[in-house]
Amino acid sequence: MSVAVPIQSISLYQGSRITVHSLTWQDCEHILNDLGEDRHTRIAYYQGTLEIMSPLSRHERPHRIAADIVKALLDAQERDWEDFGSTTLKKVGRAGVEPDTCFYVNHLERVRGCEGRIDVDLLPPPDLAIESDVTSKTFIDAYEVIGVPEIWVMGDHSLKIFILQDEHYVESTQSNLFPDIDIPKLIPQLIQRALEIGTSTMLRELRKTFINH
Repeated sequence: MSVAVPIQSISLYQGSRITVHSLTWQDCEHILNDLGEDRHTRIAYYQGTLEIMSPLSRHERPHRIAADIVKALLDAQERDWEDFGSTTLKKVGRAGVEPDTCFYVNHLERVRGCEGRIDVDLLPPPDLAIESDVTSKTFIDAYEVIGVPEIWVMGDHSLKIFILQDEHYVESTQSNLFPDIDIPKLIPQLIQRALEIGTSTMLRELRKTFINH
C-alpha cells in the first residue's frame, strides 16, 4: 500500500538531499508551490528527476560575501547590475534550478521589474550564477538547459569558473564577466580576508584599492 506524504512534512538535515524520479514538469511545479518561497532548501529539476537539497550552513556565508564582492567590482566599473538571489530559473517542461545567488548585468531593462520565478523562454537567463560546492549532475544539466552563461562554483578556499560553450560547461581560468581580473585567485583571498576582519571592512579596503588605482 502506498502512502502519500505531504512535501512540507519532509525534513532535510543540512548538507543532505533527496532525489525523486519520474516526475512531470507539472509535478515539479506543484511541489514548488507546496514548498513555498520561505524555505532554506533549493531544487533542481531535469528530465523527470527532482533534487531537493538543504545546503550546509558553513557554505552560506562565503557565497554571500562573494556576491558582495561582485557588486563592488561592478560598481567600480560603473556597470549596472541586479542581484536576483536564489530566484527559481526555469525552462517550462524541461528544467528548473535555484542558484545560491545570481546576477543580471545585461538585459537589465527586461528583468528589473520581475518578481517571482524567471521563465527563460520569456526572459533571458542571468549572466552569472554562484554556487557553493554543487557537484550534482542534475543541477549542472538543469543549468545547461536554462543557459546561464557563467557559473562560479565555490569550494573550501577555492573557486572554479564554468563557461557555457555549445550548450555544455567548460572549466575556465578566466571570467567572461570580468575578463581582466583573476577571479579564481581574488575571490577566495577576499573571502578569507572578510572572515578575518569582517565583510564591511574588507569591502572598504577593496574600494580604496579602486580609488588608489
